Amino acid sequence: MRICVFCSANDSLDSEIVAQTSALGRWAAANGHTIVFGGNDSGLMHAVSLAARDGGGRLVGVVPHVIEQRGKLSPYLDVHIPCETLSDRKDLMVLQSDAFVVLPGGIGTLDELFTVASSAGLGYHSKPIIIYNMCGFWDSLLQMLDDLEQRGVIRGHWRDAIRVVTTLEELAAAIGE
Repeated sequence: MRICVFCSANDSLDSEIVAQTSALGRWAAANGHTIVFGGNDSGLMHAVSLAARDGGGRLVGVVPHVIEQRGKLSPYLDVHIPCETLSDRKDLMVLQSDAFVVLPGGIGTLDELFTVASSAGLGYHSKPIIIYNMCGFWDSLLQMLDDLEQRGVIRGHWRDAIRVVTTLEELAAAIGE
């Protein structure tokens, strides 16, 4: 399976989140999954790609030129897909992936989550979307989504489209292993 990982490229995250991200990379490699990610060499992107590489896993990086120009390209890519913009990047990541896993991140990660969730809601794809709520990182987002649902601005139940997990075992089950 090709698992797209949306996550932070910042190096300031809690060490437990980094450790759990590395465990995800090792698990993916051990189970023959390919990691599709933003191709950056820092933060959680680096942690998941290094762990997957060390475990013999395959890595696909979808990388905007601006990241390459800044010298931030991951050295672990098996497949390097260059693109122009973040919109291009998201479109290509959707095409390259069978499932989406949202790890801790910021505005870019939220943008990616909401793009794939909105796309699924409109029927563009039916791929699993999973928020991996490590260390309660996404608790406030989950509360906000619940609030939006209660206010009637989300059609149906958002949890029907987006699964939330807190462990690697739950993630494996949500992906269908």
